[in-house]
Amino acid sequence: QVQLVESGGGLVQAGGSLRLSCAASGGVFSSYVMGWFREAPGKEREFVVGISRGGGSTRSADFAKGRFTISRDNAKKTVNLQMNSLKPEDTAVYYCAAGQVLGAFSKYDYWGQGTQVTVSS
Repeated sequence: QVQLVESGGGLVQAGGSLRLSCAASGGVFSSYVMGWFREAPGKEREFVVGISRGGGSTRSADFAKGRFTISRDNAKKTVNLQMNSLKPEDTAVYYCAAGQVLGAFSKYDYWGQGTQVTVSS
């Protein structure tokens, strides 16, 4: 019903920045909260940051506060993740997701294929 496609990943050095984008199609985009998750090698997928249906509220994991910013454009059906001051430990596959609860992994219904972010030291 809802398809999500991430883009913008790549290789950057520590301290650098990347902007990830997620394009949605199908469904009613504004009816979903949107979130970004990440999965590092050998680690479980974890919540990064989420944004409410209208974009008025956000919720971030502690490691993301002050560095990562999420935004959405309901007219364009896109959600973005601006990542600054990247650290090697940020290396992971980043996933865009649509769901019902900002910070709950189990409450996200649709997932993108992911985009690789690699931060070198």
